[in-house]
Amino acid sequence: MIQKSLAVLAALFLIVGCDDIIDSGGGSEETVNEDPSTFKEIGTLTIGGTGAAEISAYDEISKKLFTVNNSSANKIDVIDLSDPSKPTLITSIDLAEYNGAANSVATSNGELAVALESKTSKQDLGKVVIFDTSNYALVKEVTVGALPDMITYSHNGRFILTANEGEPNDTYSQDPDGSVSIIDVASNYAVTTLTFGSFSGQLADLKSKGFRIASPTNNFAADIEPEYLTISSDSRTAWVTLQENNGIAKIDLATKKITQIFPLGYKDYNLAENALDINDKDGAVTFNTWKLKGMFQPDAISSFEVNNVQYVVTANEGDAREYSAFVDVRRINHSSVILDPTIFPNAATLKADASMGRLNINTKMGDIDGDGDFDELVGFGARSFSIWNGVTGQLVFDSKNDLDKKAQEFGVYDDGRSDDKSVEPEAVYVTKMGNKQILFVGLERADAFMVYDVSNPIAPKYLQTLKTGDAPEGLLFIPASKSPNKRSLVVVSSEGDGSIKIYQPELN
Repeated sequence: MIQKSLAVLAALFLIVGCDDIIDSGGGSEETVNEDPSTFKEIGTLTIGGTGAAEISAYDEISKKLFTVNNSSANKIDVIDLSDPSKPTLITSIDLAEYNGAANSVATSNGELAVALESKTSKQDLGKVVIFDTSNYALVKEVTVGALPDMITYSHNGRFILTANEGEPNDTYSQDPDGSVSIIDVASNYAVTTLTFGSFSGQLADLKSKGFRIASPTNNFAADIEPEYLTISSDSRTAWVTLQENNGIAKIDLATKKITQIFPLGYKDYNLAENALDINDKDGAVTFNTWKLKGMFQPDAISSFEVNNVQYVVTANEGDAREYSAFVDVRRINHSSVILDPTIFPNAATLKADASMGRLNINTKMGDIDGDGDFDELVGFGARSFSIWNGVTGQLVFDSKNDLDKKAQEFGVYDDGRSDDKSVEPEAVYVTKMGNKQILFVGLERADAFMVYDVSNPIAPKYLQTLKTGDAPEGLLFIPASKSPNKRSLVVVSSEGDGSIKIYQPELN
């Protein structure tokens, strides 16, 4: 209890007296001179099979890693990281009594926060359960929105935020509002849950700029599906990706209000710089241009600042909706996909498997004149990472087809995913190493992550590619100042094979 009391006092100090202190969630001062282009694997631990290593969080006080394990019994595995080259599983936190399934974890000031969706029904309200990282004792249990999919602490420790996806059931008879919950640590963990209904009057303008609302009910608030959060280094602003909707929302944490929705528009695959491979059956990786658009539809998001300008970077994974009551994805070769003969005079050729036929497109978009055929083709995801201005929402940089090409060069491109979302960028994380802003991009279908220098946001520089376990889901950076060995570490959790891998850079 003494250790817990000290942790609480430390948290209160941060909250009331030092708003700008940054924790391991985003860019901290480094104490060693490291080369961010020289990361290599130094340790690995396999904790189970499929679903055994989804998201991890590191606690500096106890030098422990906490990892969501949904392979069998729902639990949080606790891993001793005091020697990063020899991570050791020491115990597990059983979550059975909380009637929820863990989706995400976060740590701050000796606390572990776990986001749990309801096991009774994913459409019911979810919860956040908070534990003491030293003895795993329950600190607090609070109710949040439906299906909390991601959780994070603000850098000053004051707030815990959850992105509550609010997915419908299979028949759409229940479709809870998507939401963001803000938990005020200093106010006995009081919860404010924000929904998006107040923006419904902007729908026409948002849709004209690429925002997407589409479901059997077309209910604006329910159709919004928050996915992933990032918080500015001063703990005043949050951004949340609205993946299925092709947008980002901005939140003022002081007023606890959603202030803006940024529609993300489309990527033009008819440009040479965006050329892509769309055939998963031809036995080759060939990049070509096509009369095709792509929604960005980001999954993960991370924030950083350069020259007092706020930026956010997104992993443009893409996502379709496939329920018994609503399906928005089909291959172009499907009989229901009829191309406008004026816009696509070579429609029969394009629908062949050897051409565009294998590609998955959104069937609820593209009929611009409402006559039942497709006037344009829109795909899922942008197969890239993008950098956006955090204030205006304007696109600053897109990696075009660099992730696909670098994956092919490295020998990890999976041609079996060319028809869908290719390497599937899932995770992004930006941090400061020395005087550089370094970006890590996790590629779920390539089993790898890439490293870029984004110190100049309009012209990032590629640094390296590293192999991971199967289907990397979580990507965590531990700065040298908080690391157990005082060296920067990247921790990758891979849900496909239940492995955790740890990487460290060389010294300059």
